[in-house]
Amino acid sequence: MFTGIVQAVGQIVQEVSLEDGVQLSFDTAELGLEGVVVGDSIAVNGVCLTVIALASRQFSAVVSRVTLTGTTGWQLGQRVNLERALRLCDALGGHLVTGHVDGVGRVRRCVPCGESLTLQVDAPGDLPRYIATKGSVTVQGVSLTVNAVEDACFTVNLIPHTQQVTTLGELVEGQGVNLEVDVLARYAERSRQWSATHGE
Repeated sequence: MFTGIVQAVGQIVQEVSLEDGVQLSFDTAELGLEGVVVGDSIAVNGVCLTVIALASRQFSAVVSRVTLTGTTGWQLGQRVNLERALRLCDALGGHLVTGHVDGVGRVRRCVPCGESLTLQVDAPGDLPRYIATKGSVTVQGVSLTVNAVEDACFTVNLIPHTQQVTTLGELVEGQGVNLEVDVLARYAERSRQWSATHGE
């Protein structure tokens, strides 16, 4: 479990092809790896990955073919948002994030608004039903508050701090982004479906 508060921007520094996926190594930059052991989870661009090897400032993880096809691209040299797994004693600065990407959205517009950026994203499939104004959504592993929703498009605001400490300030129109909707919205929708089906 994560919070969507990015702790460092790292980089993919090695790629090894596997029969059913790829093994990637990440330079973690300022992300401290103290206390991290093999088997722990780290979110990379919102994707929960399991640590399989550790070095001084690096960790390696396997990205399965299913994950490769259901998330944005993974290229050597790519900058990525990193977050260590939440501990029960940690502050919940964002919202509860599972690290299970629900789909890949597409940046419709990215418009400067003073020092901030207004980001409009088209959500795929049935994801728009889980996205609500003033609710939470995760974009590339970053917890954001939804400012507006119109059909399948939602709008968020990127303040200067968010632009500086994540990769979101680098987004361009047409680019794909990993999306995870609020897990509480999913449970609420499931409850509504159950009640409608069973007459409760």
